[in-house]
Amino acid sequence: MRSLKLGLAAAAAFCTLSATAQADCVKVGAVGEAVTHDIAYLFATHGLANVIYGQGRVGKGPVHTKCDDGSSMTTCHSSQMACKVTTPKTCLGAWLCSPL
Repeated sequence: MRSLKLGLAAAAAFCTLSATAQADCVKVGAVGEAVTHDIAYLFATHGLANVIYGQGRVGKGPVHTKCDDGSSMTTCHSSQMACKVTTPKTCLGAWLCSPL
């Protein structure tokens, strides 16, 4: 019986720590709009990197980008999961840190 209680306590502690670790991650998004598809894509993905960097986070997992071509403008929406970092990055802005 004692081992069952100990096991349940360990499982509860593990779940609590897992929830705390995941609470530092959020989905971040950015929008890019331009005359051409390529420039709108570039604005959305690099804007996302700048937003993530500005929040003191680091991107985790793939970057999801969806573009809608309008009659005169293209709008792209990029999103990615981003988590808080414990040590600050040593770089000159998001563009010079690391590629997405």
